[in-house]
Amino acid sequence: MSVPSQEIHITIETQEQDGLKTLANTAELSLQTLKKCMKKGAVWFTRGKQTHRIRRGKKRYLIGDELHLYYNESVLNETPTPAELLFDEGQYSLWYKPYGTRCQGSKWSDHTTINRFVEIHTHRPAYIVHRLDRAATGLIIIAHSKKMAAALAKLFELRTLKKYYHVIVEGDLQNSPLFPQSLDNMTQNKQLTINTLVDNKNAISHVEPLEYCSDKNQSLVKVTIETGRKHQIRIHMASIGHPVVGDRLHGHANSNSINLQLTSCFFEFICPLTHQRKQFMLPERLKPKL
Repeated sequence: MSVPSQEIHITIETQEQDGLKTLANTAELSLQTLKKCMKKGAVWFTRGKQTHRIRRGKKRYLIGDELHLYYNESVLNETPTPAELLFDEGQYSLWYKPYGTRCQGSKWSDHTTINRFVEIHTHRPAYIVHRLDRAATGLIIIAHSKKMAAALAKLFELRTLKKYYHVIVEGDLQNSPLFPQSLDNMTQNKQLTINTLVDNKNAISHVEPLEYCSDKNQSLVKVTIETGRKHQIRIHMASIGHPVVGDRLHGHANSNSINLQLTSCFFEFICPLTHQRKQFMLPERLKPKL
């Protein structure tokens, strides 16, 4: 019987050695179970200085090659929530990333990542261009070639891509004293700029209140960021006393709370393919609601 979590590393010692059978026997797993682990990204192969995941068992091994298994039952048993294709531009596409879907795998697996989901369900290469927190939702751009991934990543790097998020936060931000009192609520849009450092790096977010629900004491806000620090929106909203609803790390949520109410809603950029300006908006049915 296999243990719930284990790491196994073997080295091919003879030309006749069956690497997969040796790995399965060492881990006390059936060959069928090992192949399922391979499909989910838990088996790695090393030759020289190169290490990468392997998905299939039909491979000729050389003496000195190494096989690695990172087996964790709870990780491998995770089931990804299906992502939804919203816009297909040929060499890149935009998807709705649901709560719980990751943008980066681990040594234990990659089967719950958005790019792996796209690869499996479209039979196309899929490359991450930018990231959304596992707990966040919304629009995400997937490239279908390394060249396109680099071109799109450049837009983020140079900040020539416009984007904004809809976020539900705790408290009444519409009538917050954080805004200058001279503003006329009925005739001018309020906007608050937050520049609190994130990991000792400059970070700028612009926050615009959209709606307030007194029953829940929650506000729906639009957030535009000039920088892309990790957890920037979550840290910035918490820094002004209005943490994101569902934020277990920077807010008041607990393990039983609802999903993080932070959603990527809009992109605008010059398409690397057509050189035309493109706009992509998340459908209303997928935006967060108070």
